[in-house]
Amino acid sequence: MTWHNNYTPVGLKTPGFPGGLINNHNLNGVTEWAYGVTDWFEAGLYLPLYSLSGRRGPTINGGKIRFLFALPHAAEHRFFYAMNFEFSRNAKHWDPRTYTSEIRPIVGWHLKPWDIIINPIMDNSWYGGFKSLQFVPAERVAYNINDKWAVAVEEYADYGQFRDFVRPREQFHQVWGVFDHDAKYFHIEAGVGIGVTAGSDRVTVKLMLSKDLNSKKFTQPLAKPPR
Repeated sequence: MTWHNNYTPVGLKTPGFPGGLINNHNLNGVTEWAYGVTDWFEAGLYLPLYSLSGRRGPTINGGKIRFLFALPHAAEHRFFYAMNFEFSRNAKHWDPRTYTSEIRPIVGWHLKPWDIIINPIMDNSWYGGFKSLQFVPAERVAYNINDKWAVAVEEYADYGQFRDFVRPREQFHQVWGVFDHDAKYFHIEAGVGIGVTAGSDRVTVKLMLSKDLNSKKFTQPLAKPPR
């Protein structure tokens, strides 16, 4: 179980589409449930996806399911890989498209004490098909101080559709400073993201609390904050 939350104290003050949520002073969150069906297949459910906005108040934004196919026992390999698929149903204020999906290739290296993870993520609408794929990659470089603490730099981006990238200053690019800590009862991940383009939220903070509900531990794919 992972509880995702991110808050934007300084963000964009205009919605991305008519009637959409405004990121500035907005809290987004979701609870993710994951079940390891086999050592190479994990099923997940994100429900409910919610927001608390200064202008709109509390809202329910939808939910999604995911299917992760991964190299078994990825934590034991120097090079690892996986493929993640997500399928979402969205409220109109969250996304003007009712149904969307995500294709997330995952490649990474455990170069002790360093970890490198690259997600060349592709989003699309079920109505637009593959011709409307949108490039929204994420990357993470982490340094494991010990088996309880790690620090990392992450980057999340949105370039627009492959067939028509938006102008660089209008793209979404955020660089994050993050720490991870294996506490007694929860795994804690927290960080601060700084926008580096005009099309990005200026400051976003995140907090993720994870709990393993059995004795097995799985390598988590890099996850972009809900927005």
